[in-house]
Amino acid sequence: MIRLAELVLFLSPFAAYAVWWWLGRVAPSPAVLAVTFMFLAAFGAALAWFGVDRRLAPGAYVPARLVDGRIIPGHAAP
Repeated sequence: MIRLAELVLFLSPFAAYAVWWWLGRVAPSPAVLAVTFMFLAAFGAALAWFGVDRRLAPGAYVPARLVDGRIIPGHAAP
């Protein structure tokens, strides 16, 4: 079974290239182009929202350190 999984993982890029090559012979329809553009726009908006939403606290990050055999956790200092 592990050999089959390795074989599938090895052959999947070649299969994906064959499908891409076969589909690339014809011009994509306007609907496919519109859906692709909407997906890319939504993905970009999600990345921007995630980046803005996950900001660190204001100030400089002080990494964790070892003092007298004790671990002082990292924190944000103003």
